[in-house]
Parts: sequence; structure tokens; C-alpha cells
Amino acid sequence: MKAERWIFVFLSIFFLVVVPIYWFMSREVIGTFALLMTFALCAMLAVYLSIQSNKLDARPEDRKDGEIIEGAGEMGFFPSRSIWPFWAALTVTVMLLGPVFGWWITLLGVGMGIWSITGWTYQYYRDEYQH
Repeated sequence: MKAERWIFVFLSIFFLVVVPIYWFMSREVIGTFALLMTFALCAMLAVYLSIQSNKLDARPEDRKDGEIIEGAGEMGFFPSRSIWPFWAALTVTVMLLGPVFGWWITLLGVGMGIWSITGWTYQYYRDEYQH
């Protein structure tokens, strides 16, 4: 986690430098506050990653003597294909068109949402993935 920690440390330093410069150049409160909150978020993540990197064992990429082969192994399960993300996106589209053309379309989208999320959740209980 050393690389991730240093990324957020540098981002925190960057935003800490940018906040006063932005304030003096624009005198805008909202933008300054947004940059200040961005600094706070980056600093919070840097502190969290620092704490976690001290608690956990070093990964192969964090050690100087780490070998490439140490990082080998199963990276996780990735599905080959799925139509359900398309249906979920179409559902969100229908729900967002509801306030434009009529609230009944949003109700239709809610029904589609129940169907598409259920299908996406249970897609591995059918066909070649069936248990």
C-alpha cells in the first residue's frame, strides 16, 4: 500500500497549496470550500492507508526483494458475459425519463428495476453456471 499512500499524500499536499492560491485569486467561497474538502478527503485516505500499511504484511510490490511470481495466483472470478448490466442501465434510463414524460413511467422503471436486479443477482443459478 505504499504506492497508494504516496499518491494520496502528494494529492493532499497539492490541494493544500492550491486552496489559498485559489482563494486569493478568485475570492470564491464555494470553490475554496470544495477544494478544502478535497484536501480533507485525500488527507483522510492517506492517513487510513498509512495505518493499514503498518498493520498488514507488505505486498510483493511494496518490498524491494519482491518477485513477480509472488503476485501470481487467482485474481478473482470474472464472468464471461452478462446481459443484466444492460437491463439495469435501461431501467435507470426509464426511471429518469419518468419525471419528464410522466410519473407512471417511473413506476414502470421500478418494476423493471426489480426484474433486472433480481436477474443480475441470480444469473449464476441458471445455464452453464448452475450449481
